[in-house]
Amino acid sequence: MSTKRDYYEILGVSRNATEEEIKKAYRKLAMQYHPDRAPENKKKEYEEKFKEISEAYAVLSDREKRAQYDRFGHAGIDERYTYEDIFRNVDFESIFEELGFGRTIFEDFFDFDIFGTSRRKRRERGVRGADLRYDLTIDFEDAVKGKEIDITVPRNEQCSRCKGSGIEPGYSASTCPICGGTGYIRQSHGFLSISTTCYKCAGIGKINTHPCKACRGTGVVKRERRISVKIPPGVEDGMKLKISGEGEAGRQGGPNGDLYIFINVRKHKIFERQGNDVYCEVPITIPQAVLGTEIEVPTIDGKKVKVKIPPGSQSGRIFRLKGLGFPNIHGYKRGDQMVRIVVEIPKKLTTRQRQLFEELAQTMGKNINPQPRSFVDKMKDFFA
Repeated sequence: MSTKRDYYEILGVSRNATEEEIKKAYRKLAMQYHPDRAPENKKKEYEEKFKEISEAYAVLSDREKRAQYDRFGHAGIDERYTYEDIFRNVDFESIFEELGFGRTIFEDFFDFDIFGTSRRKRRERGVRGADLRYDLTIDFEDAVKGKEIDITVPRNEQCSRCKGSGIEPGYSASTCPICGGTGYIRQSHGFLSISTTCYKCAGIGKINTHPCKACRGTGVVKRERRISVKIPPGVEDGMKLKISGEGEAGRQGGPNGDLYIFINVRKHKIFERQGNDVYCEVPITIPQAVLGTEIEVPTIDGKKVKVKIPPGSQSGRIFRLKGLGFPNIHGYKRGDQMVRIVVEIPKKLTTRQRQLFEELAQTMGKNINPQPRSFVDKMKDFFA
């Protein structure tokens, strides 16, 4: 179970709050918990609070993310979006401009690449590569048994000429003349003193005066990489698999991002999955339903099993086959297979078949279309 606080509770708004009410609540809290306003002994507390309210706003201000959160809670967000996805396409910039912050507040307190990574971490260990998303469609059978699939992912990889530094071999970076190597510039806005990323060196503190000829100073080059993906048995439609270090290459010696595989499972002609259970419909004839029979039923393992249908079985009755459903992705026991029988009513009859049905009807009473007694009683009560 998620230990995160409720997003609505974090912003102090109701679940029916309008977009404007959510924005107003965030503006108020962002001003209150801006890290530059924190007392020296509460710097860390303010930073964490600022991250928390920003994440809550990023989700609740986006209609799609908000609908996902309202339906599934934090699990619906964590399973569907990467951390970068949560903040993507959210208009923080206009809010920050209104408050006099500047968008680089994210560069100071967040470790993702939408606005830039942490300035401190950029200097210490370079810039982390961006995460990548790959949508993979698999067959129903692959979700049952699992499979190893090779995919081709276009991504930025470290430049072999400069080893990712972006600097032409034989040269080195020089100290930024604007920020003096600190990576930031401090500006005053009324009673606030705000640190912003240096516009000259982008927070790195160094200037590359001799960019690499192969990558033009970026430290990365575009390539297609073949990657093997192991699909575990029992994977579900919409599930997300993480492959660490297979995202975009980091820069200035930073670590690679991660690759997220989003699984789409094709529908099956016979089976329908519900959790780890699987359902299928099997048609039987009227005589089989009345007299009872034994039928063969296909399973998701590709085998057939026999199921006894007792006399008098009604259309829609479900028979449970223990342990013949989907394997649990975490290695627990398998689900079950549910066999729903459907009694087929013939649309056309031969003359002899019609005679037999008429004889059967006569043995069951004079009225060829008798209603069950309980149904007649209910109708009388309804119209009384």
